[in-house]
Amino acid sequence: MIQNASAFTMAVGAIGPALAIGIIGAAAVIGMARNPDNSDRIQVTMIIAIAFAEAIAIYAFVVALILKFVA
Repeated sequence: MIQNASAFTMAVGAIGPALAIGIIGAAAVIGMARNPDNSDRIQVTMIIAIAFAEAIAIYAFVVALILKFVA
């Protein structure tokens, strides 16, 4: 039962960041295509935003590990 909760936590916790990273990447590519002069600033901002989105997946992973090994 707990392993199912752990797997469900990881599955749900990975969907949001995956969608967010896709949206961030698409928006950055569109922004770079429209304004190539600012592509360096857009890329730096994109990498920072992806790092914040990925942190949510890491939090879900930690919760899944806690559910698996502690409960």
